[in-house]
Amino acid sequence: MSFVVTKAPYRISFFGGGTDYPDWYRAEGGQVLSTAIDRYCYVTCRYFPEFFRPQHRIVWSIAESVNSITEIRHPAVREALMMLGFDDSRGLDVNYHGDLPARTGMASSSAFAAALIQALTVLKGGELSHTDLYRSATVLEQEYLGENVGSQDQIAVSCGGMNHIRFGPGDDIEITPFELDGRRKQALKDHLMLFFLGRTRLASDIAGEVIANIGHRKSELRQIGNHVDVATEILKGSGDLTDFGKLLHETWQLKRQLGNSVSNDTVDQIYDHARNHGAIGGKLLGAGGTGFMLFFVPPESQDALKDAMAPHLLADFDFEDQGCQVITDDK
Repeated sequence: MSFVVTKAPYRISFFGGGTDYPDWYRAEGGQVLSTAIDRYCYVTCRYFPEFFRPQHRIVWSIAESVNSITEIRHPAVREALMMLGFDDSRGLDVNYHGDLPARTGMASSSAFAAALIQALTVLKGGELSHTDLYRSATVLEQEYLGENVGSQDQIAVSCGGMNHIRFGPGDDIEITPFELDGRRKQALKDHLMLFFLGRTRLASDIAGEVIANIGHRKSELRQIGNHVDVATEILKGSGDLTDFGKLLHETWQLKRQLGNSVSNDTVDQIYDHARNHGAIGGKLLGAGGTGFMLFFVPPESQDALKDAMAPHLLADFDFEDQGCQVITDDK
């Protein structure tokens, strides 16, 4: 294999975020409800022709040209190459592109990890199943990189679809695709709006604070986990979906208590402003701080909310079912 392109979807986590940290679920158990969306991270990999030097080229927000894998500045690329057994005997050319900004709560780090690992694996002549891929991405992020990350994002971006994921107690993980009939699924989508608040943050730093507080936030985390069961019952029913939006609001109030960095005055003001202009509920995605905020909004109120949220950008999206894919494998 000489040239590979992969893509992995970003995700929206509806309920249960925080209960997927190993420090929590290994003892208490946890669960989340999330969905992949049709916005993607793309990774291109090839062996660098031997006529060119330096040995390796990595292109992300900067362009790196180095002679040794150990000199690569991008930590995920460097550690993934080492984890997968690459060496300096052949040069590598790795390029990254994303549909959404990184560090904004959309699981961009896990999407990059999954797309990168799959591309490198295909480059070596193999291909990972979705199960092996999310496990490898989790090992890369949690063990090789030592990041303070949960275990839900790697599953969402690798497997795709809407999933009810149960964690622990212990290390067991159970993934159940959450099936909705077409009309119910479309009705849910028609009530969701995703806005970019701007700026970026290091999720690992915020998550580190949340993890440090776990022992003092057991009640909140248990309620957050229990909301997953309530949400699945709402979606499985045939009634008005407004209760789903109200539950998002309740979950966000609980999540804000997990750490001082999860929210801030600016985020709180934006959230309250949206609620005053038609949003039933919502949440900041990812660890918190800033990035993308999801709102549940009746369709008849969405034009007014879009105007009220200016200049924050509205991100169109749909649900995604394929997960991480190899889209080009030039032999």
